[in-house]
Amino acid sequence: MMYDRILVRYGEISTKGRNRNKFIDRLRKNIKRALSNYPNVAIKAERDRMFILLNGEDSDGIGEKLKEIFGIQSFSPALKVEKDLDKMKDAALELFRKIHKPGQTFKITAKRSDKTFELDTNGINSEFGGHILRNVDDLKVDVRNPDINLQIEIRKEAAYISAETIKGAGGLPAASAGKGMLMLSGGIDSPVAGYLSMKRGLEVEGVHFFSPPFTSERAKQKVIDLSEKLAEVNGHFALHIVPFTEIQQAIHKQIPENYTMTTTRRIMLRITDAIREKQGGLAIITGESLGQVASQTLESMYAINEVTSTPIIRPLITMDKLQIMDIAQDIDTHDISIRPYEDCCTVFVPSSPKTKPKLDKVQNFESFFDFEELVQKAVEGTERMVLKPASERKDDSMDDLF
Repeated sequence: MMYDRILVRYGEISTKGRNRNKFIDRLRKNIKRALSNYPNVAIKAERDRMFILLNGEDSDGIGEKLKEIFGIQSFSPALKVEKDLDKMKDAALELFRKIHKPGQTFKITAKRSDKTFELDTNGINSEFGGHILRNVDDLKVDVRNPDINLQIEIRKEAAYISAETIKGAGGLPAASAGKGMLMLSGGIDSPVAGYLSMKRGLEVEGVHFFSPPFTSERAKQKVIDLSEKLAEVNGHFALHIVPFTEIQQAIHKQIPENYTMTTTRRIMLRITDAIREKQGGLAIITGESLGQVASQTLESMYAINEVTSTPIIRPLITMDKLQIMDIAQDIDTHDISIRPYEDCCTVFVPSSPKTKPKLDKVQNFESFFDFEELVQKAVEGTERMVLKPASERKDDSMDDLF
């Protein structure tokens, strides 16, 4: 017996009140994009549940896709059965025999939202448990830690029978909560920050600072490859590549060495903020982790943040490096990030950067040179590219989903 549908549970979306339908519609579109290679699938969205009608498609392959989609708390491959007790018992037994292995334990978990059904939850548990035990050899009940949890849900329109609950990615549907600009280096941290921001529903665009000839085309390609990984969340990812050589050269001529990192970060933030405004973003996202490097001390953040009033989101701020690396491994960006091609911050890092820079000092140093013209030139010279996951690079048929 093949499953005929997958029940998708919303999780956090269920708390959204009047705005719930907007989040559900966004999730439906994200699922439709992710399942584009399964043309027979149909998606039916309801207020408290979503049904993916398989129409003969592979439930296992679709399940692997669903695990990665933000906004899904859990899902269950299931059978829809008429609310006739004999038909339900036959379907439950057939499904159980398909998945059961000798020596395994089981239990029945009933849920009855249709209170008019002839049995209550205890009655369903007893009736179906007894039916399974009478017809399957070498089987025991274990209500605490069963090998198989046969779930029977009675709703108004039908009964649904499933045997597993698969954990989803959680969070909110990608691109459901506004746009933010991610300061994307080639390192480990910033792609993780972008991923976690997407998990909270943000549409994320990357801003990368490129300083040829001091940084190579291979360093640029590394960032493009990271962007393609992030594109897997939402089907596309916009990357802005900022020409930064002239500004970095000016900084190193005009600013005392131990303050060059502070000024560099301040100007990067100014440029990112200008790009954010042009693109209609509402926040800036960084991969900063408190105290990890000189520019990420509280004193440095205070001095750097002064150039903008735009909200700055720091998803990694309390994480240590090992936690961040674990997530990078999970989302498959780690091995790209550790490629030995340096970005502009690494190439130009001073030997003794100021860990507790003073705002008044950095403002004084910057006052002797007008960076504004160079900032505007960099913003105007920024290259914007829209990237897709590598697997979809040649497939333009998805454009109508966005």
